[in-house]
Amino acid sequence: MSENQKQTLGFQTEVKQLLHLMIHSLYSNKEIFLRELISNASDAADKLRFEALAKPELLEDNSPLKIRISFDKEGKTLTIEDNGIGMSRDEVISHLGTIAKSGTSEFLSSLSGDQKKDAQLIGQFGVGFYSAFIVADKVDVYSRRAGLAASKGVHWSSQGEGSFEIATVDKQERGTRIVLHLKSGEEEFADGWRLHSIIKKYSDHIALPIELPKEDYSAEEDKEKEEKAAEWETINRASALWVRPRAEIKDEEYQEFYKHISHDFENPLSWSHNKVEGKLEYNSLLYLPARAPFDLYQREAPRGLKLYVQRVFILDQADSFLPLYLRFIKGVVDSNDLSLNVSREILQKDPLIDSMKAALTKRVLDMLEKLSKDGEKYTRFWKNFGQVLKEGPAEDFANREKIAGLLRFASTHEDSAEQKVSLADYLARAQEGQDKIYYLTGESYAQIKNSPHLEVFRKKGIEVLLLSDRIDEWLMGYLTEFNGKSFVDVARGDLDLGKLDSEEDKKAQEEAAKAKQGLTERLKKALESSVSEVRVSHRLTDSAAILAMGETDMGVQMRQILAASGQPIPEGKPVFEYNPSHPLLEKLDNEQDEERFIELAHILFDQAALAAGNTLQDPATYVRRLNKLLVELSS
Repeated sequence: MSENQKQTLGFQTEVKQLLHLMIHSLYSNKEIFLRELISNASDAADKLRFEALAKPELLEDNSPLKIRISFDKEGKTLTIEDNGIGMSRDEVISHLGTIAKSGTSEFLSSLSGDQKKDAQLIGQFGVGFYSAFIVADKVDVYSRRAGLAASKGVHWSSQGEGSFEIATVDKQERGTRIVLHLKSGEEEFADGWRLHSIIKKYSDHIALPIELPKEDYSAEEDKEKEEKAAEWETINRASALWVRPRAEIKDEEYQEFYKHISHDFENPLSWSHNKVEGKLEYNSLLYLPARAPFDLYQREAPRGLKLYVQRVFILDQADSFLPLYLRFIKGVVDSNDLSLNVSREILQKDPLIDSMKAALTKRVLDMLEKLSKDGEKYTRFWKNFGQVLKEGPAEDFANREKIAGLLRFASTHEDSAEQKVSLADYLARAQEGQDKIYYLTGESYAQIKNSPHLEVFRKKGIEVLLLSDRIDEWLMGYLTEFNGKSFVDVARGDLDLGKLDSEEDKKAQEEAAKAKQGLTERLKKALESSVSEVRVSHRLTDSAAILAMGETDMGVQMRQILAASGQPIPEGKPVFEYNPSHPLLEKLDNEQDEERFIELAHILFDQAALAAGNTLQDPATYVRRLNKLLVELSS
């Protein structure tokens, strides 16, 4: 095979790092390299089918699409060949020499050095081709893109170190042939029975034939002789997994198909396989991953289901079938009702898609509801995807109640920051007469679990949900009620516990407010530039004072989000509430020196601001006032 336009090029820096990690992180499960290369070959066939819809001439000789795997025991080589779409010279350089994928730096920074964990991350990043270097010390790739002349074939070669060679060659057949020169000690992968078992284990679900020779032959010396001498047998079922009856499919098959479409190395937490007949006809196979991808919070990152129309591959990441808050779901949807020439733009306008999206969304939420019955698995799901699911109530009004039932929270009835309390749990242990769901948001769990806002609730044994994720205040702006019970922010407005307050409590509150009316007016005058209102608190039992928000005021979390994004923050003054029975307030009430009264009032205000998680506007003045007070007390 003559070569020309030969070049030696360097790998992208990220590829060098990934190659090193791939070779050194996956040695404990070497055989997965074959699954990854077969998966890539299957994808190449899917892409050819799709492009041939518009350009039938790409099929060239119209030979059946297949994957062939051959080996040479003496030469210690393994060859994986497909007659799919193939690659041009530029595509080979792009796909095999660089990683043209957003989030590369985030991916690399997320690697921990733990070989098992890093192996799973590498799989999620979708760089399965490089797994060939786990067992090979040299890899040759021969490829020609469908539609290009035979003289436009490409030969790529590398030893998995700092560089690769690329040259133009003659290649009569379209598609890609990968030749692995096996390392010493890896001869098991040039054995027919070993290859047969790996294919059945990992790739039985692949929807086109995977063939092995019935007899030994040299895969490299003479291609023409090989075709004449070898008899081939199909090893896999070669039928689309999602169209087969569920009763015929083993769990292991579902799990391996998930790894094929997701490039994940870990089994999924759960899956849902369904066939819909009637006005709409489609098959769906949806998976819930066990681990979050590194780019989960990049809302613009590619996402979506693999779309097939009548078993013909159409789109790799069709994002029109599930809402954005379910972007972690992987899977396949195969429709009989869509046209074969459907595009991403057409999908966005097709009313059929809205119906399918509603049904698939419900199916995912049902799958999560079923998973929630398994505490251990659901805890794992929540740790990985809980914050993304919290986007749901704002995006999906129709399923708001159902999503709310899947949310988990920390609570005053638990001893840890772990979010494991459901709203159903909360209501099941609510007090008699309690018609509200109480919650408190804040910057961190440590800050809010000791908040003075919780004092009266602890005294009365009323559970409060503790929300410290950055998204929580935004979430609660859309989550107004659950199961007929409205949500109440315990740091907002004039707290009214309704039936949870006894008549004696209410009477005592009214009397305290009336008795301290003079102190209230003095504090209002002293703090008039900082507060919107001063009142006696019903929340406090131990602390001296606290800041409450007005019903429509923006909370600390949202203010921090706006500040971080450079957005203007709406002006607003808090309500200053004080505990009339606290010794500090009793002393303040008796203070005759008005200047000293004002100083002490500001100290109390700043302390209340700190307890609420606010940043002081003038910390230097607070320190000066506090030091002055300490000096007076010590003299």
